[in-house]
Amino acid sequence: QVQLVESGGGLVQHGGSLRLTCASPDIPLNTYNIGWLRQAPAKAREEAREGGSCVNSEGSTYYADSLKGRVNISRDNAKNMVFLQMNNVNPEDTAVYHCATVVLNCVYAVGPNAIGFASWGQGTQVTVSS
Repeated sequence: QVQLVESGGGLVQHGGSLRLTCASPDIPLNTYNIGWLRQAPAKAREEAREGGSCVNSEGSTYYADSLKGRVNISRDNAKNMVFLQMNNVNPEDTAVYHCATVVLNCVYAVGPNAIGFASWGQGTQVTVSS
């Protein structure tokens, strides 16, 4: 089973920034489409997950409309990591953030009805204070 490990979450003030990191000890992330999705508190149902961003194996990036302009997904192939830079965060961004391998085109992995996620990590909690 593919192992993905997220880090970088924490408590951040409204309007602040943070960078989340996705790493894997056993797969080359640059050969996969990798997406970031989030699951807000008290919304444990699968359909409540929201796909925020995705970078495909060729390096093209995709974003949910609600996050465009505030987030940036990038890769560091030498470190085998994928990053999610989040800027100007607000309390609605409070959620557990997961990175995941995406088995479909990244277009389907962003937005409120995102699909195509295969393996994902335990997630990292992001809490935005108002």
